[in-house]
Amino acid sequence: TLPRETPSGMTPLRFMFVLHDHQPIGNFDGVFESAYHASYRPFLDLLDQYPHVRVGLHTSGPLMEWFEVNHPEYLDRLSAYVQSGRVEIIGGAFYEPILGMLSPRDRVGQVRSFREYLETRLGATVRGMWIPERVWEQSMTSDLAAAGVDYIILDDSHFKNAGLAPDELHGYYLTEDDGVTLKVLPGSEPLRYIIPFGAVHQAIEYLGHLQQKQPGAVTLFADDGEKFGVWPETEHTIQPGGWLAQLFEQLGHCDWLRMTLPSEVIDSVPPLGTVYLPEGSYREMTEWVLPPEQLIEYESARGEMAQDPRWPRVQRFMRGGFWRNFKVRYPEANEMYARMMMVSKRCHEAAQRGVDQGLLRDARTELYRGQCNCPYWHGAFGGIYLPHLRNAIYEHLINADTLLDKAENKRSPWVEAMSDDYNFDGRPEVQLANDRLIALLAPARGGQMYELDVRAINHNLLATLARRPEAYHRSIAKGAAGAVNVIDASKPVIFKQPNLDQRVNEYDIAVRKSLTDHFWDDSVTVEDLATGRAIERGDFAASAYEAKIRRNPQRIQVQMSRSGNAWGVPLKITKGVTLEAASNVLEIAYLIEGIPPQARFHFAVEFNFAGLPSGATDRYFLNADRQQLGHLGTRQTLHDQMELGLVDEWLGFEANLACSKPTSMFTFPIETVSQSEGGFELVHQSVVVMPHWFVTGDAQGRWSVTLRLTSDTSAAEARRETPSVERVTV
Repeated sequence: TLPRETPSGMTPLRFMFVLHDHQPIGNFDGVFESAYHASYRPFLDLLDQYPHVRVGLHTSGPLMEWFEVNHPEYLDRLSAYVQSGRVEIIGGAFYEPILGMLSPRDRVGQVRSFREYLETRLGATVRGMWIPERVWEQSMTSDLAAAGVDYIILDDSHFKNAGLAPDELHGYYLTEDDGVTLKVLPGSEPLRYIIPFGAVHQAIEYLGHLQQKQPGAVTLFADDGEKFGVWPETEHTIQPGGWLAQLFEQLGHCDWLRMTLPSEVIDSVPPLGTVYLPEGSYREMTEWVLPPEQLIEYESARGEMAQDPRWPRVQRFMRGGFWRNFKVRYPEANEMYARMMMVSKRCHEAAQRGVDQGLLRDARTELYRGQCNCPYWHGAFGGIYLPHLRNAIYEHLINADTLLDKAENKRSPWVEAMSDDYNFDGRPEVQLANDRLIALLAPARGGQMYELDVRAINHNLLATLARRPEAYHRSIAKGAAGAVNVIDASKPVIFKQPNLDQRVNEYDIAVRKSLTDHFWDDSVTVEDLATGRAIERGDFAASAYEAKIRRNPQRIQVQMSRSGNAWGVPLKITKGVTLEAASNVLEIAYLIEGIPPQARFHFAVEFNFAGLPSGATDRYFLNADRQQLGHLGTRQTLHDQMELGLVDEWLGFEANLACSKPTSMFTFPIETVSQSEGGFELVHQSVVVMPHWFVTGDAQGRWSVTLRLTSDTSAAEARRETPSVERVTV
């Protein structure tokens, strides 16, 4: 029997209802607009109908900026709720980064800048903070306190991992680092699953039983706002008379309960004590970061132990992995992270030198946008598998570099090369740059080019993603849609394209980059290469090259060489990558030495081009005669080519690869099978262009070729130069 009213003198249950609304940097405008109509606006409409409802709301910076441009009336309504005391604005890091991957200066900068924005735009007093993805590390405490944060919200799993029992989580705690304290509120996992996926009466009963057991307790529901209307099959939850309306209606009749705001709890209720929380996130995140085989074993063990009567006592001691290991699972995530850290360090050094403050401020904003967390990891949603999110990260980081060049008064034409351990693997990489291009080369990893930034369009042509096993691939491999999901049996297996079960075993043995040197069997086909069945016959593709930099005032060459073997025959490859000042051309010269007389080798150089989608009529291959050769997802075997172009009319861009001698070329797409909120889907990641030759040596046992990779952005630049017509209202 639930309490019907609070007995005289008994404190009512304090119930905090907090939503987190977020869309990532780079998401499609249509997704923002759809979420606005499906969830964000209807939620405010519900608040209009239920004046007794008071909530906390965190809206991420990317979403706030989108509202400002597209629906400022939403922010005006939100501001009115703030002034009336019905909504407490919860702050955060401006562009929703994982705080653990930021330097302390960027943590503090992101939080302070967002608080200033929210207080100015909404008239809010911002005391609390939403921790992105609830990824916590104890060392954040002092940084957040320095940024002016009074309290934060985490999941109850963080507290359970620290040894607290469920009955000890109905309030808040203090935590400390470096002599400063921070208040920490635990969100309830049971409420997170009941709302809105259980019955409304289950939520009321849960709260009622809590009040009976611990009169005057404090409890917090905190979760994504998109689970009301945006998530699949949740449209009804936000509609008039729907799940959330029913909950709000019934809460209004619970005299034993008071909806309250987090800051009111902080001000009126003493802390339950002090706790030091181990690193972690919400439970599902710590599972997704595990390697696929370990995740399957972990889920299997959980399923078996759930039938054991001892499971409720030991469950809280069972933990998954550590968020930072997403950078190990996905080397491409580490590449984005390392690139972000390069820009962060450069911003910091520029500030110390006292450069132009306006340009520095703009560069720092671009850096912060490039720290948005969503494409740095992968779980139930697309994350790193979504090319448009990765492209957006690089877009802002590249633009930050250009702004810093202006702040430092770099005068065109210029070209430079620098070397450092940019990707934190203990080995030096090389950055070759001018005012048109930035190339990052990894001599110790096959002499690959792993980033190529086209600065005029802020686009990284090597924002690629390799095909690799995922735990959920086992569900897909079982066959038709409707098979049991081996990771989450409550979710059906939904195919967004047919025959995905035939694609899940196409994996890459290494990252997909450019200037990767291969030796293949003579009989290798484009199908062998595209499906990952081809066998590497040399040891050059991923092995270390020695590197040296040759400098002239207007021309710099990075020369990389390796003595290795193909089919057991000793060979030496030397490749030179040359960039001139003010040029949009990379010249790549290859020399193979030590070819025995009468010997013939099938040699290939792999290039990848990312961010150029397939299957569209305005994205296509061109031959030397400017004839179209099909869209960019076409598998092709071309012969006697001198050049090949890849055109993206939407970007206003063409990449052209020209050879000094006739060549055959393979082209094929890299497509991953990944998990998204709507089901399993095939995602285009990059286009492989692989010139290849049957190599024989000259009298000295040598063979050479020169390639020229041109990045033509003239179409994009012409668009920017076209004057716009401004509409004047009289």
